[in-house]
Amino acid sequence: MIDLDIVIVNWNTGAQLQECLQSIALTNPASDLRLRQCVVVDNASVDGSAEGLEGLPLPLIMIRNHENKGFGYASNQGSRIGKSKYILFLNPDVRLSPDNLVKTVSFMEEPHNKKIATTGIQFVFDGKIQRTTARFPTRTSFFYQMLGLDHLWPGRFPPLLMTDWDHGESKELDHVPASFLLIRRKIFEELQGFDERFFMYYEDLDLSFRIKQAGWKIYYLATAQSFHKGGGASHQVRAKRLFYVLCSRVYYVAKHFGYWTAVGIMIASVLAEFWVRIGWSLIKLSHRTFIETIEAYGRFVWAFPRLLKDLKNK
Repeated sequence: MIDLDIVIVNWNTGAQLQECLQSIALTNPASDLRLRQCVVVDNASVDGSAEGLEGLPLPLIMIRNHENKGFGYASNQGSRIGKSKYILFLNPDVRLSPDNLVKTVSFMEEPHNKKIATTGIQFVFDGKIQRTTARFPTRTSFFYQMLGLDHLWPGRFPPLLMTDWDHGESKELDHVPASFLLIRRKIFEELQGFDERFFMYYEDLDLSFRIKQAGWKIYYLATAQSFHKGGGASHQVRAKRLFYVLCSRVYYVAKHFGYWTAVGIMIASVLAEFWVRIGWSLIKLSHRTFIETIEAYGRFVWAFPRLLKDLKNK
């Protein structure tokens, strides 16, 4: 019997969480696959999304946090109470297809796939395949992406997200997102899980990088497909979301490329990227994007003293 634990981090996702859990309950596990537990870690939601779930036909465990300490912290928290061979980190805005669990775990169990640490799947929204996988960034790529060159000339300046690939086939790559991330527990624990210093964003990219550094493979399985809305609850707080992206990017750069590169990213974010974003919002005549950009970068500049202090520990 192969055991699987599912960990879902929830924050004000409304009906999406219940729909996600209902889709899990409708999956068709094989006779040799057992869903040992489904752990929902609620990060201090106030919209009632974590209420009324106990009646679902699932081995459900609820963890209720009184404060939101971030995605990585909550994911590690949920993973620690399980012992299954595999952990599936799943976003509440995903609705599984009936064969997702069987296909992905069976794929990982094939003898020739023993070096694959994590597997992701194909996401679809509004009938279109989402391009959600990513390549590892470099020092240079961070700077040209801030200038928007990856949007203007993607062939010459590859974007972080692999939007230049149609995601129509299965293959090994650098990174699959934590929206659906099936990983061998042994490897996850050896790597000490997600780095909790990332409050939100880049923690899964950091994990992928460490997986590759340790000599393991990451695979995208196009033959397993699920609905994924994307954005989750973060679309409700878009300025704050951008602020977290900016901060986590700095932390990632400091951790993998050094302190002074991270300082350079901070400066370029304000002196170059901010104006690129402002210009784009004006071209689109988007008043909302204009205001959100100013708010996010204002928060970012205000956080500079704390960020510079934190970078010493990255």
